[in-house]
Amino acid sequence: MSAVTGFEPVYDGNSRLLILGSFPSVKSRQTDFYYGNKQNRFWRVLCSHFGENIPDSVEDKRAFLLKYRIALWDVVTECEIIGSKDDTIKNFKVADIKTFLQNSQIKYIILNGSKAYSIFCGNYADIEVPFVKLPSTSPANTRFDEKEWHDAISAAFIGT
Repeated sequence: MSAVTGFEPVYDGNSRLLILGSFPSVKSRQTDFYYGNKQNRFWRVLCSHFGENIPDSVEDKRAFLLKYRIALWDVVTECEIIGSKDDTIKNFKVADIKTFLQNSQIKYIILNGSKAYSIFCGNYADIEVPFVKLPSTSPANTRFDEKEWHDAISAAFIGT
């Protein structure tokens, strides 16, 4: 099995919230951007929080993220994976989140799901930026709670 590479982070100097997933799904890799599976709740929840429609194009999604000061990345930058299943991720490289944080204005981190959280904590538990684990937006997650997402997004921007 050969390694697959994820995406570069989306951010700019105004980004305050970093949302970290685990690794792009097969559909995301096909669309060449984060959360490309239309069944994934990510874009619906994020856009509804800000009262916006889901952008159609990758460029519009990037613009949306930057408009609302959101950075987007995955905790795994390269790995071996079977399909889109997080539990098959192995031989992975972890994103250099400490350097990213030193060169940004991120004040809060949301971890999208258990795998992102466990890998993050295994490498960055001592990080000084507050972080929270949220239920995965994946369509495979039957315990998704949209209110938790809205509360965390709101908390990320308190005082910024």
